[in-house]
Amino acid sequence: MFELNASKTSNLKNDVLSGLTVALALVPEAVAFAFVAGVEPLVGLYAAFMVGLITSIFGGRPGMISGATGAMAVVMVSLVAIHGVEYLFATVVLTGLLQIMAGVFKLGKFIRLVPHPVMLGFVNGLAIVIFLAQLGQFKVTNAAGELEWMQGTPLYTMAGLIVLTMAIIHFFPKLTKAVPSTLVAIVGVSLLVVVLGLDTKSVGDVASIAGGLPTFAIPEVPFSLETLKIIFPFALVLAGIGLIESLLTLTLIDELTGTRGKSNKECIAQGAANTATGFFGGMGGCAMIGQSIINVNSGGRGRASGITAALALLGFILFASGLIEQIPIAALVGVMFIVVIGTFEWSSLRILGKVPKADAFVIVLVSGVTVYSDLAVAVVVGVIVSALVFAWEHAKHIAVSRSIDENGSTVYEVNGPIFFGSIANFLEQFTPDKDSDDVIVEFKNSRVVDHSAIEAIDTLAERYLTRNKTMHLKHLNQECKDLLDKAGKLVELNVIEDPDYHIVTDKLA
Repeated sequence: MFELNASKTSNLKNDVLSGLTVALALVPEAVAFAFVAGVEPLVGLYAAFMVGLITSIFGGRPGMISGATGAMAVVMVSLVAIHGVEYLFATVVLTGLLQIMAGVFKLGKFIRLVPHPVMLGFVNGLAIVIFLAQLGQFKVTNAAGELEWMQGTPLYTMAGLIVLTMAIIHFFPKLTKAVPSTLVAIVGVSLLVVVLGLDTKSVGDVASIAGGLPTFAIPEVPFSLETLKIIFPFALVLAGIGLIESLLTLTLIDELTGTRGKSNKECIAQGAANTATGFFGGMGGCAMIGQSIINVNSGGRGRASGITAALALLGFILFASGLIEQIPIAALVGVMFIVVIGTFEWSSLRILGKVPKADAFVIVLVSGVTVYSDLAVAVVVGVIVSALVFAWEHAKHIAVSRSIDENGSTVYEVNGPIFFGSIANFLEQFTPDKDSDDVIVEFKNSRVVDHSAIEAIDTLAERYLTRNKTMHLKHLNQECKDLLDKAGKLVELNVIEDPDYHIVTDKLA
């Protein structure tokens, strides 16, 4: 999906430098997402520090960056508005516990069920979301206290600095790769603004990031069933969104680095991070695709990159807030625009007319839902649509051929799986009124997949039974026999045993 020339092995120097780069990019994102959730900027910064640190140490995907994210922030808005920030902290703690349970029960493996078109739609939609999020930085507050678009010199200055940042990131690696080009661009543009005295929007204009160490505190909420009823629905949604975004980002970083992460381990780490940050005044979070790509593009491969980013962010909060607040927003917007270009799968535009129409539809659908709703909904919708298309296509593959054997019995040979999508076609191909008194249904090229298939066989048996005819099932594989045995009295049939013929010998998992 992506092509990178950077090394696929961890290097401490590269990890540290890329971690510093990521820390600079984390500041405005964490502040912005805190505003989205309706909480103080430090609540977002503390979440970025704690979630980033814990997942970097214990997570299943070295090099992946986690922190406060917009996907989770939008879910928190109504909770904070109605019940207050303490309920948010309690919800984040419960969110973490649910994610830990998901890891313990090894639910992370189900990310493999996400089809490739859904992945393409996911990255394209997320690229659009990241791009649209940057447009808010082109707005300023007027005399009436309302936001309006920049005009004139401020707009031209910011646009010029963005282009300069992007140019440095693109061309600097051609000179040397000893230092991440993103870090060079941020520092270089910041120095240029200071030296020339350019009047442009800076991090300090968005919010102050000065603060102390996060302190432990149990959320001040009643420990009652009523509280659980309030926070559990939010926690369940947040846990789902956090894990889906984290595991999809993990899969993406796997492709970027040519290595493989551990999804269940990442689930547990994300859960531990959210549980901890809830007790330390953070808004929770998950993996961040934008910052993760910045890290990978800057050479970050090992755990040291994420640890450096988290500790550097804490250092900014404690000791260097004044310095960081002078960084022009234009430099960080330029960095995110480069991320957008690198994230969007441009080849998907070329293949839309070449892949099956259903896959092209899924790509566009998931991209659109990601932009207009949220990531979790988009992925779930994409997987459901892909599954329905798969079921529909395979439902067409059922075929039944009819013949008469040497004993005068009517023989039906079934080809293709029998499941909920194919049962109507399956039943239509039998003609009980025209068949002999002895009917054999040959299953050597078929499988009984689900309960709908069992009901279909029962329906077929009833049709022959009412006509005083006998139906035999022949060459059922072991999986089919297991399903029919479990069905018990749900099915009336006459099975011709064939102990020497086996298609599948393993029990259903």
